[in-house]
Amino acid sequence: MRLPKIQGVIRRRILVNYRVDPQVIQRLLPDKFQPKLHAGCAIAGICLIRLEQIRPRGWPAFLGVSSENAAHRIAVRWEGDQEGVFIPRRDTNSTLNHLVGGRLFPGEHNPADFNVSSNENTVDFKMKSKDGTASVELKARVTNGWGDQSRFASLAEASNFFEPGSMGYSVTKEANRLDGVRLATRTWKVEPLEVENAFSSYFSDPSKFPPGSVSFDCALLMRNIEHEWHDAPDLYV
Repeated sequence: MRLPKIQGVIRRRILVNYRVDPQVIQRLLPDKFQPKLHAGCAIAGICLIRLEQIRPRGWPAFLGVSSENAAHRIAVRWEGDQEGVFIPRRDTNSTLNHLVGGRLFPGEHNPADFNVSSNENTVDFKMKSKDGTASVELKARVTNGWGDQSRFASLAEASNFFEPGSMGYSVTKEANRLDGVRLATRTWKVEPLEVENAFSSYFSDPSKFPPGSVSFDCALLMRNIEHEWHDAPDLYV
């Protein structure tokens, strides 16, 4: 049994993005997927998202719950020119998300500790999984400019790359089955972030990413977005 639709508010969503050698990233993907490329590079990263007022569609907002979450994601394409993201790992500070993820709601979530300080202009984010296998850090501020370190020529070009990737497929305890979920937002608006520090134990693991195969590209911020999560058919790989 799955809940049909969930609604709420994305209070803060940060996409921390990396450029990766396509041949390296392909080894981390199920055979059904190919990396979605930009300027010859695969694009992967972490979605750091604070959700609020999360409840079944139609329920009053005061019954909703809040949580901090992190999802490591890789932009992919698959049969029929479909596109979205492959999610090898999800972490959350919500006991509810951990318990119902993969059961009532798509996506198995690992329990983690989050330490987040943010305001209108800055964010200082730290996450460490309770099993000690994953950690993420980000220190950044909102900016009006667009850094020249990115392979995206502009904020608009980056936005256009990520907006179609609303379908996500997450790994499960069943090796050949992926949980599917689709994010539907009322609006789509991203802001650029100037990053002082970004770290992910996943992308820093040389057994997955040999030296020189991955580098930071850009970070984008979304905030105060009404949205729904829609269940999607499982994908077998």
